[in-house]
Amino acid sequence: MMVQIGLIALLVVAYVIVSRILKSTVRLLGQKSFANEVRITYVSKMLNLGFTAVFVMLVCLVLGIGYGQLAIFFSSVFAVVGVALFAQWSILSNITASLIIFFGFPYRVGDWIKVVDKDDEILGQIMEISSFHVIIHRLSGDVVTYPNSLILQKAVVRFDSRDAALAMSQFTERLKVENHKPLS
Repeated sequence: MMVQIGLIALLVVAYVIVSRILKSTVRLLGQKSFANEVRITYVSKMLNLGFTAVFVMLVCLVLGIGYGQLAIFFSSVFAVVGVALFAQWSILSNITASLIIFFGFPYRVGDWIKVVDKDDEILGQIMEISSFHVIIHRLSGDVVTYPNSLILQKAVVRFDSRDAALAMSQFTERLKVENHKPLS
């Protein structure tokens, strides 16, 4: 019994230390990539939630709860969560894409980009990267809300400045006009 209490105390201390390290690392990475403070907090909470689940599982193992019982419990929880999220698949994919964008997206708020899409190419400045979408302010003044899961699937061109984006827009318009001229 004393060994279990000692192990649980050790796990709690390790949990607190690793949790603080995780939070400060995410904050540092977020500030390095000029991420929004709300976004940094969101990503930190999501990672902390996963870490807490691992901690609870380890405490259950230390308390002597068998692997079989633990497996049944977690499989039941995952089944319920899976059914709930399957109904909202796009939400789950956007949340996952949000984490990928936070750690690996090469574009930042303020960058001028063009999302290459066959239906409508979106050219503008990134105004915000949120948990579910990227908000792009177009040259025309329109605001486009583009889902995180889709922006990871499309080609994205980054421009050095507004002038470069404007030049690309004008060039694209000239090509469209030239391609629609009647043949003589």
